[in-house]
Amino acid sequence: MIKVANRLKSVEEYYFSKKLREVAFLISQGKPIINLGIGSPDLAPSNSSINALSDSLKDSNAHKYQSYQGLPELRKAIAGFYKQHYSVNLSAKTEVLPLMGSKEGIMHISMAFLNKGDEVLVPNPGYPTYAAVTKLLEAKPVLYDLTEKNNWEPDFVALERMDLKKVKIMWINYPHMPTGAKATNKFYDDVIAFGKRHNILIVNDNPYSFVLNDRPISIMRYRNAKDVCLELNSLSKTFNMAGWRVGMLVGNYDYLTAVLKVKSNMDSGMFYGIQKGAVEALKSSDMWFLSLNSVYQERRKLIWKLATALNCTYDKYAIGLFVWAKLPPHIKSEEFTDLVLKEHSIFIAPGTVFGSNGEGYVRFSLCASESTINEAIARV
Repeated sequence: MIKVANRLKSVEEYYFSKKLREVAFLISQGKPIINLGIGSPDLAPSNSSINALSDSLKDSNAHKYQSYQGLPELRKAIAGFYKQHYSVNLSAKTEVLPLMGSKEGIMHISMAFLNKGDEVLVPNPGYPTYAAVTKLLEAKPVLYDLTEKNNWEPDFVALERMDLKKVKIMWINYPHMPTGAKATNKFYDDVIAFGKRHNILIVNDNPYSFVLNDRPISIMRYRNAKDVCLELNSLSKTFNMAGWRVGMLVGNYDYLTAVLKVKSNMDSGMFYGIQKGAVEALKSSDMWFLSLNSVYQERRKLIWKLATALNCTYDKYAIGLFVWAKLPPHIKSEEFTDLVLKEHSIFIAPGTVFGSNGEGYVRFSLCASESTINEAIARV
């Protein structure tokens, strides 16, 4: 048996990869599992996006290798999207880099900036991939606490007391996943100043800013952001295109050039038709967002009802694609979700997937129809 790389000892298989196998097995055994654990939109992309993809297949360039930097019209569409919805001016030529989903961007950014032994500030709770990628590159994730008491924002006084000499990157993610917390203007000013003070690259992962939120914000609209910040964004949640794998990285030309050095050695460009469909999605009118959120508003009301039936509490002012719910005292997250799966055939995510500060919480996804959620409520 050929030994695997030592780096694999530092990480485990992604929780949802393992759990979905278990769910698939239960379904194969005839269990009527309701999946409220995954944020994979079940709604369709726009007709214009689908038609653009379909029509593009007849183009003479459709099946060739594509540019590592994406089609010029896609970069222009991304820049236009940022201008229209975030009031952020970006150069389509130098400050926009399309990605095959924002998840690959986490790896590419980390490979571009981290050396062995460097440290990375990772939110707890937060997206598990930040820490996993850091470990794979033999750097060290340093968890910083997010708590309900502090509105799930970092405590900068506590951060300043830390030894930050080896820290190269700080991951932030607002609107926050899994809690749905919105960041304040003061937070963005503070985190940019923190990055400048300590020469730390601040990376905001921003895929949820249009879901149940009437005030989308990009960190790039704040003063000095381009000096020390990058922002990841995605079409997965906003445009129901998770499987298309379309993301973007925006920010300073020099930082994007470093990331492109990695990316250009890892892929051979995004499929032409997907890029054409993405261009159409990014041109969507305000009616698209209103329609999308009207569906999620109704679903969220039902998820609140389900959470209440399970004796959980929640923040009605949280936004995003999930409901982050607090369990009754002294109940463990994974024990609770395993019990719900066993007794009601409903899969929800334990908060501990996202870090130790997720203990005592669970996460419900809004990516299920009203009839499905009503069925879950009836079971409980």
